[in-house]
Amino acid sequence: MSNDKRAASAPWIRTRLRTAPGAATALAVLVLVTAFLAAAFPRAVDAYESKGLRHDIATADAGRSTVEIARPQPGLELPQEQREAETRNPELTRVGTALLKALPAPLRADASSVAYGVRTTKPSVATEPWLPRPDAVPPKLTYVAQSGLKDHATLASGAWPTAPDGVTADSRAVQGAVTEETAAELKVKVGATITLLTAAQEPITVTITGIVAPRDPKGSYWSADPLLRSPSLVPDPGSSFPVNFWTGTVLLAEDTGPVLLSTAAEPVVFWRFPPDPTGLTGPDGSRLTSVIASLESGPGLLKVRRIAGGTAVVGTGLGTVVEANARMRDAIGPVIAVAGLGIGSVAAVVLLMTGALIAARRRDELALMRSRGGSLRGIGGRLLAETAVTVLPASALGLLLAVLLVDEGRWWPGALAAAGVALLVCVALPVRTTLQHIRPTLHGAREDMVSARPSRRRTVAELTLLVLAVGAVTALLRRGTSTGGGTDLLVSAAPVLVGLIAALVLVRLYPLPLRLAARPMARLRGAIGFLSLARAGRSSAGGALPLLALLLALATAAFGGSVIAGIGDARDDAALASVGADARVSGMGDRATLPDELVRTVSGLDGVRDAAPVRVEYSVTMPEAAAGDGAGTRTDTAADTGTAGDDAGDAATAALVGVEPASYARLARTHGLPAFPAARLRATGPSAPLPEGTEAGPERVLPAIASPAVAARLGKEPRAVRTLSGDFQVQVVGTTAHVAAVSSTNFLIVNAASLEQKAPTTLLLAGAPDPGKLRAAVDENGKKFVVQLRSEERARYVNTPMQAGAERIYLAAVAAGAGYALLAVLLSLLQTAPERKTLLARLRTMGLTTAQGRRLLAFEATPQALLAAGGGLFTGWATIALLSPGVDLVPLALAGVAGSDTGPVPLRTDLWSLGLPAAGVVALAAAVAGVQAWWASRRGSITELRAGDSR
Repeated sequence: MSNDKRAASAPWIRTRLRTAPGAATALAVLVLVTAFLAAAFPRAVDAYESKGLRHDIATADAGRSTVEIARPQPGLELPQEQREAETRNPELTRVGTALLKALPAPLRADASSVAYGVRTTKPSVATEPWLPRPDAVPPKLTYVAQSGLKDHATLASGAWPTAPDGVTADSRAVQGAVTEETAAELKVKVGATITLLTAAQEPITVTITGIVAPRDPKGSYWSADPLLRSPSLVPDPGSSFPVNFWTGTVLLAEDTGPVLLSTAAEPVVFWRFPPDPTGLTGPDGSRLTSVIASLESGPGLLKVRRIAGGTAVVGTGLGTVVEANARMRDAIGPVIAVAGLGIGSVAAVVLLMTGALIAARRRDELALMRSRGGSLRGIGGRLLAETAVTVLPASALGLLLAVLLVDEGRWWPGALAAAGVALLVCVALPVRTTLQHIRPTLHGAREDMVSARPSRRRTVAELTLLVLAVGAVTALLRRGTSTGGGTDLLVSAAPVLVGLIAALVLVRLYPLPLRLAARPMARLRGAIGFLSLARAGRSSAGGALPLLALLLALATAAFGGSVIAGIGDARDDAALASVGADARVSGMGDRATLPDELVRTVSGLDGVRDAAPVRVEYSVTMPEAAAGDGAGTRTDTAADTGTAGDDAGDAATAALVGVEPASYARLARTHGLPAFPAARLRATGPSAPLPEGTEAGPERVLPAIASPAVAARLGKEPRAVRTLSGDFQVQVVGTTAHVAAVSSTNFLIVNAASLEQKAPTTLLLAGAPDPGKLRAAVDENGKKFVVQLRSEERARYVNTPMQAGAERIYLAAVAAGAGYALLAVLLSLLQTAPERKTLLARLRTMGLTTAQGRRLLAFEATPQALLAAGGGLFTGWATIALLSPGVDLVPLALAGVAGSDTGPVPLRTDLWSLGLPAAGVVALAAAVAGVQAWWASRRGSITELRAGDSR
């Protein structure tokens, strides 16, 4: 019996696929694309998390990322021979090999850069008279006998240091080397000798036999302890005066560690293991944090001590690097989840719409089978087999493409996502069809949304969904959208919830304007308006499912576009805050002034639209806070800053900025900065410019524009300040929150013409001068001036792998949202395409012209398109307004850039992201209607008007 069933099923499937190859192909392509997107999303998230973790570890300072295991010198209670043996290369190599194998997964070390040896931890004073003494303080040196010197350096001059046979703690002469930087700064030459004293004050002579150059200066071998590579001039902490001395490291020959045991420099035995991040994946981050914590103070440390000795300790900053990566991942995750859940919901609705379209096209066929005795199980089984033959290979191919194109990531999340797509499509069509044919159906009355009354079951179901969605959104509003790390499904589902509410409400409200508009249209002489409204009210294209798909797609596209636009705006603002204008010319020192010739030359370059010379003096001491005036100094723009007088205590020092009010106001206006009240700094009366060479008296009162905190500190009355530009009094006449010349939040702006010293220290430029010509013009005045370009500063905000991956996902989300929105429009119009073609054919027999047919279809599609566009605008705006309090774009825009402004970057509504997709829906609906009318006019009426066609 089963063989007969299989034999009977095969011809049915082949017959159906041959009968409708276009529909089967279209369904397969849709499933292929959806399965690919569903499988690629988790793999793309895994990929950017993995690359981000590797990037952060690989680019971290070696002193932080290297895992160092160290223990003090062998105890004095041990025999001398044993103490010396534990510091020689054979024993160090044996222990290092064992430690390397014992590192717990997923922590792996770069075996080629592992280093071990003996080093001193207490610097020793070098008394040689030829060593430099900047403040009459002799240098202090550390000594290290480290493995692998020849593998990680090249010999610049001299010879490699060697260890004589039988070096012991009693040896008094060893050989060493220094790097080129150490030799240059400390005046060390080949053949020089340095004395290292033992604990008994006996001299150990260290002969410098060679000067070496590191092969990879930034590698872990040389950067785990930067003094190995470069000496440093450091202040003397024990001196009551500000004096500095040099400190550096001498590289002893390998296997000379025993000689350091006799010194009082506190030698330690160490093993350094730089991490190898090449095999790490994103999910390994949490395991890596746990493993590092175990090594530092847990079971891992006990295992290390069994190998290296009971006094061994593990030190590393790798844990902080991984934790910083985890914080960025947790901050980006909720934003990405919104895109993933939104596009996934749109795709699911579009797949359901596809099943509904297929079911509607085959409704008469299946109704005939049902009327002739076909069972629901038999019909559903045939439909399931027919759909599975098309869907399963397409889903598998989509998964394969995702695996091939997204080269990293776990395979099982993508496989589950692709399987979910296949299951949804395979189940949706049979279930939808069998539910429609539980009872044999006859031709009934036409569906009319205007006059139709929904059933009680539908009303109850819609009200239930509406109440649940409103309750979820209310809970989200009450508790806030900040997840505090990790992904919250309720927050991520905000577009879906808002879209569901809007779809249910709009579908119920949609008939009302049609009823109101149908009455006046019925009184008009023309039939096009009335027919179009009647068709719009009768069409099933305006149902909840197509509308929900459009709303979700438009909301997700608007959210994604706003995120991408917000990232760009944040980077532009950060670059402007750092440079102050399109270009900036300033001296290398804070007190360096710009020559007049340089200002004139640069201001006249091609591409420079405006120039504003500015005099900046940093760290000017402010007077004590004015008692009782703090709250009353906020004038005009200060009210917009939200800063109270309590900030006065934070403004003990401020930057003094002398400007030309007119040119600075133009520059601020050009760059979109707050309006600058130039008229208030007019140099008249007591603040009039001084004659050349005249000293200013302390009684002069200059009007000033201050930051809110400085204004709160100075109060309303004139206050005396002492500056390098002269001594005078200032009276705050206004406040502003930002100034282009400095990045400090505490500043005081005065008219430069009123200062005793007027020479500018900075020149701010508006425009796009040629960088080469600008730098050439500046270099003509010497190498003591620096050129900064806003475009170059903006280019610094390059994406880390995690940021770039998140942005690519959002770009894909916007593109996919737009694509699914267009597909939803097409599916909704295709569902009623046969009815419209029949209508046009009938109306043409009554004298309808081709132009009138086009207008009829365009007017018919307009209400649904306007409903979707308006609902999409509202849904997108509501989604952004709901999620913006908990979304900070700093991790996506500015994280990882040194010196960038890391203040919160809120999500703001981007009008283009809201308006363009909505306008595209209306344009597409009109275009499809026009094309359909044109195509119908090319076919004869007899072709469409056949007996048995739908009404």
